[in-house]
Amino acid sequence: MKLQTFLAHAGIASRRKAEELIAQGLVQVNGKIATIGLRIDPTSDKITYKGRVIKSAQPHITYLIHKPVGIVSTTQDELGRQTVIDFLKKQLGPKVKLPRLYPVGRLDLDSNGLMILTNDGNLAQRMTHPSFEEEKTYRIRVEGEPSDKAIAHLERGVLLKEGMTSPAKIEVISLEGEESILEITIHEGRYHQVKRMMLRVGYPVIQLTRVRMGKYSLDDLKGKKYQLIEPK
Repeated sequence: MKLQTFLAHAGIASRRKAEELIAQGLVQVNGKIATIGLRIDPTSDKITYKGRVIKSAQPHITYLIHKPVGIVSTTQDELGRQTVIDFLKKQLGPKVKLPRLYPVGRLDLDSNGLMILTNDGNLAQRMTHPSFEEEKTYRIRVEGEPSDKAIAHLERGVLLKEGMTSPAKIEVISLEGEESILEITIHEGRYHQVKRMMLRVGYPVIQLTRVRMGKYSLDDLKGKKYQLIEPK
């Protein structure tokens, strides 16, 4: 097993973040500073992170949650705001002890919708790395009534500061004059991407809800605030 995979399975960090920790010299195997790609035997090798022995990989735990508006999509917040981890712990109650979980796919403070909390580094990598092209669908309420030209522009790709976006899939839910509702599906994860795309074509986003991430959907929650999906 590759070392970064072991660290991801152990809940230390996602596989990509684990590679960064190894590169920083924070991980040792049998008393020696490790290198990225090193293969280890979890049953016999001694792996330490910041001097702490990582004895064995934890079982994968994955929750889907419906993040409300006003909740921060991180594990900690320097301003003391409630995080998605705080939110899940509150729903589960004090008797449930969680391993270290990481949020997959951030949402803005003023946005709501589907998020994944997991210690499965492979899942986190698959859902966030552009090479896997996992689709994410957002239901958005926008100002005005987007024209056919604007929708075609989104479907071709929009030029943002850092370059062209990949083509989006657009489904018109309702066109109501002053406000309209669309569903937009993308597989990238640029900063504020959906809001910036809509602003670029002239229709600012008023409200944003993520309804799907890959094979997972808000419908899987069946109206609940969270759902344990792994282990079953």
